[in-house]
Amino acid sequence: MNAAVEFREIVGQVKRYLEAHAEMGFDPPGAPRFFPDSSPSKPASANTLEALRDFIGDCKRCKLSGGRTHLVFGEGPPRATLVFVGEGPGRDEDAEGRPFVGEAGKLLTKIIEKGMGLRREDVYICNVVKCRPPKNRVPERDEIESCLPFLKKQLEIIRPDVICALGLTAAQSLLGRPFTMGRERGAWVSFQDIPMMPTYHPAYLLRNPSAKRQVWEDVQKVMKLMNLEVRKE
Repeated sequence: MNAAVEFREIVGQVKRYLEAHAEMGFDPPGAPRFFPDSSPSKPASANTLEALRDFIGDCKRCKLSGGRTHLVFGEGPPRATLVFVGEGPGRDEDAEGRPFVGEAGKLLTKIIEKGMGLRREDVYICNVVKCRPPKNRVPERDEIESCLPFLKKQLEIIRPDVICALGLTAAQSLLGRPFTMGRERGAWVSFQDIPMMPTYHPAYLLRNPSAKRQVWEDVQKVMKLMNLEVRKE
């Protein structure tokens, strides 16, 4: 890629990032306003998940929209104390319009219900991107940047006690920095002053069952912080 093309790509990414944050009412201090404050379509007043979902609408903000069947917003109680954040919808999630309903979702449900002693409907579950990437590939930077303001707004509305970041994409996106799952998982970090536990994605566990022990250790830390009784495996 020559310098001119690379520069245009960077400018485009920055523009999409600023426009998305401006839409969401997150303009940085001193930044020019792209949208008037009085615009009724801005979700600065979208202080409920329903209002945020209405604002997102039939989203065409990135190229993932062209291949989706359903936009997967997320599900769970609006005041959940625990939120799980994954990478993006897969085939089953795209078909049903719900997060974590495929094989990885069944494993997550088992962790929540059998391991933590909670009901799945007691927690909130969502993803970094809300449309399925082709062939379940990792979301690209511009796709994440287009969708991340909506995830941040979801977390702002819910304001959970704990976030569990499932996988590298979720951890890096929320922390806004490079993250090494092999070395850094299992240690508490913070997202907007909310304790966050990064651990392996359930899909990784399906491919690497030996990592279940490490995830169980991470889940126990979450349970301890939430004052939940740790059950025997």
